[in-house]
Amino acid sequence: MFARTPRLLLRPAWPEDASALTRAIGHEAVARMAARVPYPYAQADAERWLALPCGATEPRFLITALDRGGAPELIGGIAIITGDTGHELGYWLTPAAWGRGYATEAGRAVVDMARHALPIRRLGAWHFADNPASGQVLTKLGFRPSGQRMARASAARATLSPSIHYALDLDDDRRASMPLAA
Repeated sequence: MFARTPRLLLRPAWPEDASALTRAIGHEAVARMAARVPYPYAQADAERWLALPCGATEPRFLITALDRGGAPELIGGIAIITGDTGHELGYWLTPAAWGRGYATEAGRAVVDMARHALPIRRLGAWHFADNPASGQVLTKLGFRPSGQRMARASAARATLSPSIHYALDLDDDRRASMPLAA
């Protein structure tokens, strides 16, 4: 699957993306806010991730910015994974792309896909308590705090860290149609 938004192209990850992925995600500030991203992040980590299979209800995309004055640029990733609470939305952006609304724009596209093209009724998402910007993105996407909190691991942190769970009922708005590109 692919998705096009006004400023972004969400596309599958390919083996030849390993170097660009390593550069984009290989920041301690990114890895600390993600559960599964090690730090330091090496080319071999990218190659392993790129080789992982995706499940039928687990779309995984690289986020490519089309509006940055030049060639399309890999700025992040977004996916639906099967996690602790069922299907979960996860995303990251390289620091140079923070604060520009890209996570919200990409998130809307993926939530719409989940709502209209996947047999998923509910999405969850977690963010570390010391990353309130992620909670703001989730709120803009329609997620609401579930009241569930727990200490969760991050591959880049030495300790468990407080995390906040959000949830979105996808059945609330399945009536609207959405054109999809495949």
